[in-house]
Amino acid sequence: MQQAALALMAAHSILFSSPTTTTNPLIFPLSNPNTLHSSFTGVSLKSTLNRQSLTLSAAAATAPKPLTVVAATKKAVAVLKGTSSVEGVVTLTQEDDGPTTVNVKITGLTPGPHGFHLHEFGDTTNGCISTGPHFNPNGHTHGAPEDEIRHAGDLGNIIANADGVAEATIVDNQIPLTGPNAVVGRALVVHELADDLGKGGHELSLSTGNAGGRLACGVVGLTPI
Repeated sequence: MQQAALALMAAHSILFSSPTTTTNPLIFPLSNPNTLHSSFTGVSLKSTLNRQSLTLSAAAATAPKPLTVVAATKKAVAVLKGTSSVEGVVTLTQEDDGPTTVNVKITGLTPGPHGFHLHEFGDTTNGCISTGPHFNPNGHTHGAPEDEIRHAGDLGNIIANADGVAEATIVDNQIPLTGPNAVVGRALVVHELADDLGKGGHELSLSTGNAGGRLACGVVGLTPI
């Protein structure tokens, strides 16, 4: 009887004694609790993103790029008026970076040559006087349109017929409609006298061509093509 009691106490001690390593059967269902195994069977987010990125990159590489259309032709206009009966319209057109073509029609002039220039400012608050000097970004002296040394605004003379009408076409590469030396916002001026093209020997020859007073002027502004 005593031996049976001792055996029962030994079995009870074995069942309820604390092991040196506590395991949680929910976290470590395997026989070795020190080895961590993942039972995750989903799709890797990283690999999914990589595949999506590759797909988007391939689509971007093959997708057609939108076309940007830039108008090759630029056009501007100036309406000339003054205190006299002289008036007119001047249109300027430029293809790409080529020379600018100036089409002139001015009425009310006395027959003969008249100086025709581009002046620095598009300011007519004080009539044509406030348009300032000839447009001269390179700091040269006055000359003829074909001279190497000239103001950019030196466009020479226009010739009025017996009816006082001057019509001319001028092609010039120093009066672009775009860029740092663009003439848009400046003013065209027709003068009272002939321009001596810097060769008349007058004290004003190398600054104004001694072309006399300003009969009419107009600010150059962009216009639809």
